[in-house]
Amino acid sequence: MEKFYLDHFIIQEVQKKPASLFSFNNLCNIINLEFQREWEEENKDIERMIAIQKNAIIGFNKEVNFFKNKIRQLVKKHNAEKTQYPSWYENLEEAIYHENWGLAGIAEWFSKAYAQSSSCKVIGERIYFQEGGKMVLKPQTISQERREQLIRAFLLMTPEERLDKDFHELYTLDGTRITVFRGESVKAGQDVLVFRRYIIPSYTFEEQAKRGTIPWNCIPFLKEMVRLGYSIAATGAMKSGKTSFLATLQSYEDESLEGVMLETDPEISLHKLMPEAPIVQILAKGDKLRSITQHLLRSDADYLIMAEARDGIALDTVLRIASKGTRRLKITFHERNPINFPYDVAAEIMLSLGGDMKLIARRAADSFDYIFHFIQLKDKGKKRLKGIYEIHFDRVTEKINIQPICIYNCEQDNWQWRHIISKDKVTAGMEENQDSFRLYSGLLKILAEKSPMKAEEMDDETGYECSS
Repeated sequence: MEKFYLDHFIIQEVQKKPASLFSFNNLCNIINLEFQREWEEENKDIERMIAIQKNAIIGFNKEVNFFKNKIRQLVKKHNAEKTQYPSWYENLEEAIYHENWGLAGIAEWFSKAYAQSSSCKVIGERIYFQEGGKMVLKPQTISQERREQLIRAFLLMTPEERLDKDFHELYTLDGTRITVFRGESVKAGQDVLVFRRYIIPSYTFEEQAKRGTIPWNCIPFLKEMVRLGYSIAATGAMKSGKTSFLATLQSYEDESLEGVMLETDPEISLHKLMPEAPIVQILAKGDKLRSITQHLLRSDADYLIMAEARDGIALDTVLRIASKGTRRLKITFHERNPINFPYDVAAEIMLSLGGDMKLIARRAADSFDYIFHFIQLKDKGKKRLKGIYEIHFDRVTEKINIQPICIYNCEQDNWQWRHIISKDKVTAGMEENQDSFRLYSGLLKILAEKSPMKAEEMDDETGYECSS
């Protein structure tokens, strides 16, 4: 009770001051105390208030509006409407809400002004936004106490996440991914929060071409590739555009086909991208993924999508489903060199489950038809399709063959093409749709004639058992 009377005295003293003498920090403190006093006096359910705050941070409008409406009333009560607030907030009630309960200075990154910024990073008290392809230090800061409060609120979104862990990966309502490093995994006072989101407004090849990620003239060719049901792996480093491209490919898929999307984290909302398609979306990783693999193998789905195939169990699931004859597989995989793809997949599976490297690599090569490799340019807001590689396992020579059919020329910012289609791709394409395959082959030939691949590019980093 002593604390209550002390807080009450502070409120009364500040109320005596004219509005012109209010500082923003004082007003934030006063309104925070007003909320606490009201909850205590009315014996309101504290758990309910915590739930309201959690939902507000996650992004539910009802709870956000609850706070802002109440703040607006209290500001008016104190005759403090003209109080100056930090320039990174849109209005006073929003400023008070975020300083006390919301996202603090990070909130600006969620405003319309930064809708095209894909990344926000908090390192210690410092806040950075991605602007113009670079991380820019912002004037606002966030205290350690406020960071801890924010992390605790984020963890309420995922009850199974323990507060004492040093690493967390969480998601907000709009799909923004939050990665947290803290405790013993960082230096004292230098805990890290990384916010990442997808900024593509529409998942179409036209949107990808408009952004320079792919060339305009290959769009008809890519549409036929999807129609023919070829299995595709999108590879590249982090933030290279793999997942956005996978979602774009999927948006052209036949909506009458049954699909299963298996994710370790909720990154792609297929129920929004393809609301009428019969696609089962499953979230699983580790032991949970291992336990449902047999059920997936017995499913009658026409295709499987694996966004962010990160571990051996996930990759083994993909290869086992492919071995049943399932086509139209689509996965993303962190990879620096696409030529290493089958062996890096095999290495991940061996680490988790054991096995023979060469045999698993052959299974990987036999499961996919094309590798799309992506890079991020120096301007981090720009991505490029670095190359398209045809991949297959030759049972006669017992070699994995990976051949480039498209290579990006960084100096000229254009793409070179090669008209080559292996026998197994011809057979699969003709079995799927003869007219579509003939169009597909003809479109690739036109691309190669207009912008032919140089001879030195045709032997692009063969590596391992690969040959051209």
